[in-house]
Amino acid sequence: MATLGNDLITDSGIAPFFKVTNGDDVGISAPENRKGDAVRTWVRSLSGFQKEALVRSAKTGDTWRFVSDEGPYLNGHDAACCPLAFLSCGMAASYMNEIMALAEIRNIDIRKLKLIQDNYYTMTGSMLKRTMVGGAENIDLQIEIDCDLDDGALNQFLIDATFASPLNGLMRGNVESLFKLSKNGAELATGKALELDGNLSADPRDDFARATAAQSSLDYLSKVGPTPKKDVVLGTATGASSLSDEQNRRLNIGAVAELREDGIKTIQQMQYSPWGSSFNLLSSEDGRAPDANTLISAGIGFCFMTQFGRFVSMLKLDLPDYRIVQDTHFSLGGASGKTSKPGEADPIETHVFLETSESDETAQEMLDISEQTCFLHAFCKTDLKTKLRVKRI
Repeated sequence: MATLGNDLITDSGIAPFFKVTNGDDVGISAPENRKGDAVRTWVRSLSGFQKEALVRSAKTGDTWRFVSDEGPYLNGHDAACCPLAFLSCGMAASYMNEIMALAEIRNIDIRKLKLIQDNYYTMTGSMLKRTMVGGAENIDLQIEIDCDLDDGALNQFLIDATFASPLNGLMRGNVESLFKLSKNGAELATGKALELDGNLSADPRDDFARATAAQSSLDYLSKVGPTPKKDVVLGTATGASSLSDEQNRRLNIGAVAELREDGIKTIQQMQYSPWGSSFNLLSSEDGRAPDANTLISAGIGFCFMTQFGRFVSMLKLDLPDYRIVQDTHFSLGGASGKTSKPGEADPIETHVFLETSESDETAQEMLDISEQTCFLHAFCKTDLKTKLRVKRI
């Protein structure tokens, strides 16, 4: 089957990731910072499953621009990493932040450190019957480390560090997301999706195009090549398979994170299932590269937007343009923020803007099904654990 839409990411000639120099002029501002970090994410559809995001953090003050694409499994152009890669890489970066910060607090000398992480998701049911549901499973995390702690102390140290991650707040309990809905410029009540109290956000619409890039010698996103293949039970491999009506499949997105000598984290995304290309991302908390919360927030927004594209393409509905404004609220890290507490987070708040000739009821259903099939909203609604394995190197 032919790829969907044009490859606007490649054809634009614009760097896929960059730090935005004029966030204030563009009009993107961080939400009120009520927990430690508040992140606003704008996402718009470009073409097919290609999307663009601007993300601003209250804690760092930085704004970053990202793009996302899909591979052959969704008839994408494979021009950038998939949405789930952002959360996996941001999660690994967050864990590394807390491990290094806690080691400094406890005077532990870490001589080598590498994180090998696997995130798992499921998709089951029929889109035509409206029974398709996205799910999330526990995370596998292998930590390769060289330090002087004995086995018992090392295991407890790493448990404490992972619990300190701000993302912990979206993994513990059942965090139900909240939404506002707009159709063709007019506010519309939500259907099954939980409605957010308060006013509808301003629609960013054409403001994305005004973002200008800061000069940098860093390559924030680079394609590595095909991901090494491995067996994944109920995995996805064939072209367009993610667009089939009846699904019972398991997704596996990996991340391999290491710390460079300059302190920037280099994280390779592994696309095991659905199988595809591997990309390398950079992350840093000091403004030289995107911070962990920014990557995580972009991933949630991109994944949610992908589900709109899947739903309308499979049912041949009219949705030529759609955007979201998403707010995420995280606590400071228990170690990096010196709170000595597990990480916390508030429910995700998302304002959805649809341009469509379909009925109000269909617009509401677009939101409902997109929330129902979104892997990362399922991630928030599921009580998850990170299963640790430790390897001394």
